[in-house]
Amino acid sequence: MGRGEPPALGPRGEGWVAIQAVLLLGLAATGALGPRWPDTLERPLIAAAFVVGVLGGALVLGGALRLGAQLTPYPRPIEGGSLRQDGVYALVRHPIYGGVLLLGLAWSLAGSWLGLGPTALLALLFELKSRREELWLAEHHEAYRAYRERVRHRFIPRVW
Repeated sequence: MGRGEPPALGPRGEGWVAIQAVLLLGLAATGALGPRWPDTLERPLIAAAFVVGVLGGALVLGGALRLGAQLTPYPRPIEGGSLRQDGVYALVRHPIYGGVLLLGLAWSLAGSWLGLGPTALLALLFELKSRREELWLAEHHEAYRAYRERVRHRFIPRVW
């Protein structure tokens, strides 16, 4: 591991997935069981949650379908896999992470403001996990560096 590089946390990055699972469970619990938003905000937040959720679902679905059999929860790419650069991957490098973040935000907006905490922690985790993943992708795919330069956003098209 070089200086400033996120750790591997296992041969395939299993530790990243374990932390992700804990945060997703925390998000589910806080969104479902936490205190509700004020009544005056309920309708606009439900509407916003719907829009954000649809966008998040589209990113997750587009990324998963494009990866197909290469889909894995681990940040280390599968051996022999090909680099996906088209479809939603022409817009962002990690659409599934971005979609999960948008779905987490939608869940928080529709449920409880307490869900915003785990959603923010999930964003930090995905930032670090994606950095580790990109190091492995650059090792596996000669074209990854050029792809990363061409596709500037990591998670959400034109945003981040």
